[in-house]
Parts: sequence; C-alpha cells; structure tokens
Amino acid sequence: MQMTGIPGLEELHLLLTYRCDMECDHCFVWSSPRSWATMNLKDITSIIDQAAEVPTIKTIYFEGGEPFLYYPLLLKGIEYARIRGFDIGVVTNAYWANNEDDASLWLEPLLDKGIVDLSISIDEYHGTNEPKRNVERAVKAAREVGLPVNVLEIQGIKAYDREIPVQSDANKLYFRGRAAEKLVKNASRYPHDQLGGCPENPPNIRRLHVDCFGNLQFCQGVSIGNIWIQPLSKIVVTFVPEKHPIIGPLMRGGLSELSRTCGMMPSDNYADACHFCYLIRVEMISRRMYRGILRPLQTYGMEGMD
Repeated sequence: MQMTGIPGLEELHLLLTYRCDMECDHCFVWSSPRSWATMNLKDITSIIDQAAEVPTIKTIYFEGGEPFLYYPLLLKGIEYARIRGFDIGVVTNAYWANNEDDASLWLEPLLDKGIVDLSISIDEYHGTNEPKRNVERAVKAAREVGLPVNVLEIQGIKAYDREIPVQSDANKLYFRGRAAEKLVKNASRYPHDQLGGCPENPPNIRRLHVDCFGNLQFCQGVSIGNIWIQPLSKIVVTFVPEKHPIIGPLMRGGLSELSRTCGMMPSDNYADACHFCYLIRVEMISRRMYRGILRPLQTYGMEGMD
C-alpha cells in the first residue's frame, strides 16, 4: 500500500539566504559571497504561517547561506516564529564574533526568543584559523548569556580514507553540492553496490528545507513541491513518496534504480551514496528531466539559471 503524506515531519528549515561570507568546498547549496537569493519579511511570515497549519511541525530553523548577514530580518523572523508557538533553531558560522564583546552583542537579542539550538559550524573547509577563533568566542558568549549552543564540525577527507564508507556518522562529510565537485578528487572511491542507501532515509522524512523561491526540498536540490504554488499543508498531506521521480526509485531499488531512470550506467568510482545521487541528478538536468523537481539550480552550482 502506498504511503500518503509526511506524518513524521517535525522541522522546517528556512534557507533565509543563499548568500554567505564564505565559499566552503563542502557546502550543500553552493553558497558564496556572490549568491544573492534571499527571503524578505513577507516570505518569512508567510512560510511560518503555512508551517503553523501543519500540526506535526514543532521547530523552525533559520539557516543559509549565512542568516546573520541579514540580522534584522533574522530577528524579526525568530520573533514571529516564536509568536506562532514554534521552537527555534539557528545555524551560523559565527563570522560576527570578532571579539568577546561583539559576540555577546550579537547574541543577547536572541535571549527569550525560544531558541532551543544555536548551531555553529566550523571545520577545515572554513579556511583560516580566524573562523575557529570566532567560533570559540561565540560558544563562550552563548554559554555566558544562556543560549543552548552546539558545534557542527564536519570531519575532513582523511576521516573517510577507509575500506568501507561509513553511513551513520552525524558529522559525516557528504559528497553532494559543492563537495561533489571540489572534494571528491581527494576522497576514497567505492563500487556503487557498497554505498548503502540514502542518508535522508525516505519515506521517513523528519525535516524539509524551503527557500525564497518556494522550493520545498527533501534534500538539497530535490524538491517535493513549491509552497508559493501549493500550500505547505496540502503538500504535506497529499505527497506520495513512491510517485516522486527521485524518491520513488530510491525507495524501490536504491541508487541503481534511480540511475536506470535516466539511462546512466553505475560505476565503481563514487565517494559515497550522495556523490552517486548527485551525479545522477546532474545527468538528469543535462537531459532536461524533472525540471520542476531538481530545483533550485543554485544547489547544483548553476546560480541564476532557474
């Protein structure tokens, strides 16, 4: 029997902007200082209002890109999400924590706003040691002002130089987005039949991402609908995973089945399951397949081509 709807959906992640002050090689959505697509306040309040119509959604995340680049907009969004009764999460690289006083200055307005998770990202792909010092200052300031803080540190390439690819590490480097093109040259490679399944574990969808274009994304670059065309509540209730042109094949036969839908022959040369999946989807885009599904093109390094 086919499953209808997304009963386990708990989180909605707002990609407030695709713009970032950095251009990390592992970024899922190809963010950079040149990226431009950003939500406005009307977008944010509309998305939150739509989320309020879905009883299972309990937490709203604000991320990017780098959401602190649009700090007044971020604050207004957080305040509105709290008014609508949501717990709040925020993801940042802490570029703003230039010193301890500045770090506290940026974080104090977030107090009593329902923040349940302030996730700060740092790893070898953020460039120099300065971002690391910023993160250290931000973590210290968050603890001092009383915000729950979590550090996201993605493991480097060397951590994946092993005989069998690991599937369940929370800090695993996934080779999708920019990583599928920038980092694979230094990664170990595996046969397609050793890669395991999709780490997003369809149809057990717990979170979705949405951007300013309305793309409701199961995974970065794989949309299940557009909330500017159809309300979020209707998408969530009527969505049939087995009928989705990407998720359906993944559920039926994994990545090999997905590759067959576009006539792509699997090889023995993939860094992980996400790498294989990303290459399949790039091939689909080149063949003009599923143009309303493989969106936004920003997540394939094709900004401005949507």
